[in-house]
Amino acid sequence: MPGFDYKFLEKPKRRFQCPLCSKAMREPVQVSTCGHRFCDTCLQEFLSEGVFKCPEDQLPLDYAKIYPDPELEQQILALPIRCIHSEEGCRWTGQMKQLQGHFSTCAFNVIPCPNRCSVKLTRRDLPDHLQHDCPKRKNHQGVCPQESVYCENKCGARMMRRLLSQHSMAECPKRTQPCKYCGKEFVFDTIQNHQYHCPRFPVQCPNQCGTPNIAREDLANHVKDNCGSALVLCPFKDAGCKHRCPKLAIGRHLEDTTKSHLTMMCNLVGRQRQEILELRREMEELSVSHDGVLIWKLSDYSRKLQEAKLRSNHEFFSPPFYTHRYGYKLQVSAFLNGNGSGEGSHLSVYIRVLPGEYDNLLEWPFSYKVTFSILDQSDPSLSKPQHITETFNPDPNWKNFQKPCSSRNSLDESTLGFGYPKFISHEEIKKRNYIRDNCIFIKASIEIPQKIMA
Repeated sequence: MPGFDYKFLEKPKRRFQCPLCSKAMREPVQVSTCGHRFCDTCLQEFLSEGVFKCPEDQLPLDYAKIYPDPELEQQILALPIRCIHSEEGCRWTGQMKQLQGHFSTCAFNVIPCPNRCSVKLTRRDLPDHLQHDCPKRKNHQGVCPQESVYCENKCGARMMRRLLSQHSMAECPKRTQPCKYCGKEFVFDTIQNHQYHCPRFPVQCPNQCGTPNIAREDLANHVKDNCGSALVLCPFKDAGCKHRCPKLAIGRHLEDTTKSHLTMMCNLVGRQRQEILELRREMEELSVSHDGVLIWKLSDYSRKLQEAKLRSNHEFFSPPFYTHRYGYKLQVSAFLNGNGSGEGSHLSVYIRVLPGEYDNLLEWPFSYKVTFSILDQSDPSLSKPQHITETFNPDPNWKNFQKPCSSRNSLDESTLGFGYPKFISHEEIKKRNYIRDNCIFIKASIEIPQKIMA
């Protein structure tokens, strides 16, 4: 069915209206790729014509990308409307979702005669019909106060109709009665059994703390949070304190053991600090590249260049990377204002070997070809990028390519790597798009034979 066509107290906002039927959406669905919403029926009819495009923006539409929108549906069902019989005299107003409930009492709603005489009429005309016009209206035999009838609760009792009301209210074992503790209705002959399970039935605290009338469903929280006689563990249990005492005595325990608790906390902090360092090291290892290629982005280039000019031999370090899985651990460093013969005029680039997890399994010295590049960031569709590239084979006699000792730190500036002090001049780097959006990209790649990687 298309959207709702009720009499709204205020015109529905545009976001509630279906673009196909212009009515408040019925069972709204959303096209997740573009966000547009429609009545489910309206969209299905639209798609049944063989056009698989969004009716709003004409973008391709996939059935798998159409989902119900229950949140929007609830907002629409909450819109205020008038009764559909308002023109006939009904003054009811309420939320759309309440309309069906209103029909059960609406005086202007058309209903069938309960006597099944086939007549349909408004609820306000029903009493007169039942009394005067219905061909199946009851005779005296169905209302006689002296007539013998069975209890309507099916308890088996039989009595005159005039006694039925008193029996149903005060005597019938099948009559309903509310529980005086939780208020729920129960059959009279089962209410006693209910009290053994009633969540609001008053019970005593098992710790005999003296608190009266605790509801059964509140007992667990009482024992946990409020009972002064409940045994509790010391708040410093995670630090190692095993003391247990009544809740009322925990304050005295804390006062008497302040020094030992402080010692426990210091030890705990020490252990946690060590665990954090170990986890951090493991996370860093997991984030390291393992394919022998590093693409290092140096952002905020102009500021870092000024910093390098103010601090002689100021070196920037890349994240570490591995030549291959279980391979050599390497790191690139850059002097943006140059180093050695390139100081003040060039960007210098070096590579060095760091202590790695698998050094004891590898051949030494490190001897695989290294290639440096500064990447041209020009749009490939406009011109072919012209990267600046340099390649070298490590000198096996160079100390930096020997097996590193475990004490060598990745930020140890006393050990200069192997590379190019005049990799690219300050003038050359300004050409083309080696600097773009105030950042440069330096690439380092290691040529590892396939048999080594396998």
